[in-house]
Amino acid sequence: MAENSEQSTNVDLTGKSANGLVDKASEQPALAVSEAAVERASPCPYRLFRRERSVHQIMGGGKAADVILWRRHNISIGILFAATAAWLLFERSGYALLSLVANVLLLLIVILFFWANSAALLKRPPPPLPELELSEEIVNSAAASMRVRINYSLAVAHDIALGKDFKLFAKVVVCLWLLSVVGSWFNFLTLIYISVVAFITIPALYDKYEDHVDRFAEIAEEEIVKLSKKFDEHIGSRIAMFLSKEKKMQ
Repeated sequence: MAENSEQSTNVDLTGKSANGLVDKASEQPALAVSEAAVERASPCPYRLFRRERSVHQIMGGGKAADVILWRRHNISIGILFAATAAWLLFERSGYALLSLVANVLLLLIVILFFWANSAALLKRPPPPLPELELSEEIVNSAAASMRVRINYSLAVAHDIALGKDFKLFAKVVVCLWLLSVVGSWFNFLTLIYISVVAFITIPALYDKYEDHVDRFAEIAEEEIVKLSKKFDEHIGSRIAMFLSKEKKMQ
């Protein structure tokens, strides 16, 4: 009898332990499912310009993106140093960019001319110049893509000129006014230098401080939406009524 009771207790203990393991194993997928459901239910974080890809992917994801985002520090520093040196050279010395390009091309053509003629006289190989040629497919594809973009720009300009989209008209006016103001402050060479420096620094800074910038951008966008709604209610509606009256009178 004692042996039977011990066997029954052992069976009970092993059964309880097995049931406990089964219960724990069944709880783990339930927890995983609940966590996945919470993650799906939680809203996605705000991203600047409503983008869904990373900055590196937007930049192309290649070597150029690595250079712009300072993942290849030597090349990025070299580009920044070269741009600064070129700007100082042309801005301080007063040497014109067009004159420099013309002189460099002239020197290159003269060197290649004498190299080719001397190689023919001395029976040596000519200068290794590749034969460059554009295929018809490349030209047709480039022309087709340019045609689509130009037609889209012309259609947008047509809508702006006829006043069909007042918000777009206001954005274009503000952008052109800002360009005229900035152009009065700097010359063309300085604008190019500022553009190069901004292009190689701003994306890298944004990629480093992405979360902080997106948080402030979300707050700024909410304020801009509120202001635009107030503007539409008070001024935009009046302008639309005035334009509709003029069209009726015509």
